[in-house]
Amino acid sequence: MKKLLSVLTMLLLSVSTFAQLTLKSDPAHSRIQFTVMHLGINDITGNLEKANLTINANEKNFVNSTVNFSADINSINTHIEARDNHLKSADFFDAAKYPTLQFTSTSLKKVRNNYYTLKGNLTMHGITKPVTLTLVYRGSTVNAMNKKTTYGYQVMGTLKRSDFKVGSNFPEAVISDLVRIKGDFELTSE
Repeated sequence: MKKLLSVLTMLLLSVSTFAQLTLKSDPAHSRIQFTVMHLGINDITGNLEKANLTINANEKNFVNSTVNFSADINSINTHIEARDNHLKSADFFDAAKYPTLQFTSTSLKKVRNNYYTLKGNLTMHGITKPVTLTLVYRGSTVNAMNKKTTYGYQVMGTLKRSDFKVGSNFPEAVISDLVRIKGDFELTSE
């Protein structure tokens, strides 16, 4: 009986030790891109250059994992300095008051191979709303530079800027209410 209890204890410890894997994004290879339509005729795209993603991966069942990402609003880059400064101003994101965009997952559901429906709460411009996004696992490889296994993930979705009161004084005829986002992330374990 003692031997059986010892074996069961070892099995439980082994499962709990290997059941969780924390993956964190590499800042040099991770960013969030956003796209809005300008004047109803042209897409304007920019990046949040400082973005990170953390996945507390449940190795036994990935849908039991948690996914969190954030971005520094002050890292907005549309390649037009005047526009970047305007987006950081109180007219849009008010980066001085709300410097961070934050997402925390509430559920993850497999849709098909490597595609997941990711639900969670997004906080932007001081407002938190539930959103539904798509998470795509792009694969893994061993990075020749650091010899670590590197995982690729992409997060995609469409948000309404009006839900977060971003650019409220700018009508949809000037800037679309719908904002497409795409985050590309390379992650390694801690």
